[in-house]
Amino acid sequence: MFRQSLAVTLINLKSIPQRPGMSIATIISVALVVGVLLGFSAMANGFRATVQGTGSQDVAIFLRSGAQAELNSGLSRDEVRLIEEAPGLARDSGGEAIASAELYVIVDGTKRSSGTDANIPLRGVGEDAALLRQNFELVEGRMFAPGSNDLVVGRSVQREFSGFEMGEEIRLGNNNWQIVGVFSTGGTVFDSEIWADLGVIQNLYNRGSGVQTVRARLEDPDAIERVRAYAENEPRLNLDVQAEQAYYASQAGATSDLIMYLGWPLSIAMAIGAFAGAWNTLYSSVDRRTREIATLRAIGFSGFPAFVGTMAEALMLSAIGGLVGAAAVYLLFNGVSASTLGGGFTQIVFSFAVTPSAIIAGIVMALVIGFLGGLVPAIRAARVPILAVHAD
Repeated sequence: MFRQSLAVTLINLKSIPQRPGMSIATIISVALVVGVLLGFSAMANGFRATVQGTGSQDVAIFLRSGAQAELNSGLSRDEVRLIEEAPGLARDSGGEAIASAELYVIVDGTKRSSGTDANIPLRGVGEDAALLRQNFELVEGRMFAPGSNDLVVGRSVQREFSGFEMGEEIRLGNNNWQIVGVFSTGGTVFDSEIWADLGVIQNLYNRGSGVQTVRARLEDPDAIERVRAYAENEPRLNLDVQAEQAYYASQAGATSDLIMYLGWPLSIAMAIGAFAGAWNTLYSSVDRRTREIATLRAIGFSGFPAFVGTMAEALMLSAIGGLVGAAAVYLLFNGVSASTLGGGFTQIVFSFAVTPSAIIAGIVMALVIGFLGGLVPAIRAARVPILAVHAD
């Protein structure tokens, strides 16, 4: 039985070039399914890696209680002062908490790739903002001067949006700004931001003395429990206190899930088309080889080798399609820069990431398509009657 199955399988595979049109159509349809699935997966993985890689376990972020994102939060000057008195916060040589009260506003930027406008966060920060970002590096120019209309821009902003070159003057809203520096935090969310002096942002955008968040260095990661206890027992505070890393990890989930929710239905719809293509191709293959299969039955071959040979053909075509789709997505998209809306309704710049697990999932999906598409034609091949050898 094994020798018969192997012989029929080799005959089927060698006959594939005799049906180039339908075979190539099947390969392309499967490749498109895998390509779409891997494309959305690479987008979700890249976005998730960028956002979840942001933040530190020894930095606490303070938001108004119930605010799920910075944009919805609001803190007064008095609350900021109380936060800075919390036990468990790291302090400098003068005994002051290493903290940065911050707020951001949304401004328009022009995408280099499409020329369309997109939202960018313009963040007002305190003097310690750079100390509270892991891997912060000023790669060009200098930091902004307090009280000035200076801007420092994240490297991802400069790469993805036009008009933010070093030394340029740019108009954002009703105000003119001077680009005096470019910074990098190693590809985190902060690289998609523009920074300016907090007081200037408060004044130009009529925010008074209020801020949205406070970031503060902890003495150690476990100190966040002492900070939470302080906030809960201080009646003048109504806060949510989170480790910065946990905050950004939670922000990543909703958008990456949305990307995959869009990708899966499209992939499934295309998979149905690929399934139909594989079915037609293999039915055609069986029809063309009816007399050949019947002849094999007449000389002693059972129906099972015909079943195995047809399924092998289906799986081979689908596997080739899966590999072609995976290779195309990897070569065309892996590492490509893109941007999408984050939790604060602003653009987050990230790079597509095609992971080995996603490639394996894509190839498995291709094999499933091949199996389902080849199952009925394979059963039909196994049931070809011996008398068919006499058909015209």
